Amino acid sequence: MAEKEEIARALGEMGQDSAVLTKSNIAHLVATGHTWLSLREVPGVHLQAKRTSDGIAAELTVSEGARIENPVHLCVGVLEKRGDQRINIAIHLEARSAATFMAHCFFPSAEKVLHAMDAVVDLGREAELRFLEGHYHGPFGGASVLPKADVHVGPRARYVSDFSLTTGRVGQLYIDYNVEAEEEALAEMTTRIFGHATDDIRIRERVALAGKRSRSLIKIRVAVEDQASADVSGITEGREEGARGHVDCVEIVKDQAVANAVPIVKVTHPLAKVTHEAAIGSVDKKQLETLMAHGLTPAQAVDMVVTGMLR
Repeated sequence: MAEKEEIARALGEMGQDSAVLTKSNIAHLVATGHTWLSLREVPGVHLQAKRTSDGIAAELTVSEGARIENPVHLCVGVLEKRGDQRINIAIHLEARSAATFMAHCFFPSAEKVLHAMDAVVDLGREAELRFLEGHYHGPFGGASVLPKADVHVGPRARYVSDFSLTTGRVGQLYIDYNVEAEEEALAEMTTRIFGHATDDIRIRERVALAGKRSRSLIKIRVAVEDQASADVSGITEGREEGARGHVDCVEIVKDQAVANAVPIVKVTHPLAKVTHEAAIGSVDKKQLETLMAHGLTPAQAVDMVVTGMLR
């Protein structure tokens, strides 16, 4: 009971309504460490969860043609100061289905915590998935968060993801996502990170436009301050006729922080087109002057600019 109450509190801190875990018309999975605490299915959403030899695993399937009205909530994390969570997740949306998944990852007290997630996502023909992942961390910076995902976007399917870690200290964050888009598929990935103190942030996101007229956007926004570091790589490959992709990386650096951005584009078909842009720098001086003219202190003005970029 205490664990569920703590998870409900964490959801509130993340701006979410903890009642989503009690409503019978909302599907959810809840785990802390290597223990599944709660599971609820709804029509069209089938869930399986189990303990494995070295962690936990879950399979989530949305039935063919099902249009799931309410988001499916995945609440995972570690409540204690020390602990491990190794989780394997398989998500399958059958043809012409549509759903939104909201992943809430909580590490409020982490001093020495490992969270390793391996995900496999498969979208059938004309399926639509929005995958929103938000993180709640405390001030200690003691977590190593290692999410990996392999995503297959079937013909005419749509995959939209949003990863957000903008409050608290993470410690180490290593993201490794790979997406393959088939004919006329769409993949859009947005990542927003704020690193503090000695946080170590590494992001590798890759999209392979493997089908005709497939499209993609990789959008990465990172701010680092104090002695934090960020190493960002956005990769797009245009392999087929009519493929269109864009990589957009922006990083803001404060104090003694260090940032590196490497957008990579590769085109192997003469009728494909992939573009990129990357920018690293301090907060824009004109923006600061405008905000300070409205009464903000320099520190408040910087915080507002960074917050606006990460929204």
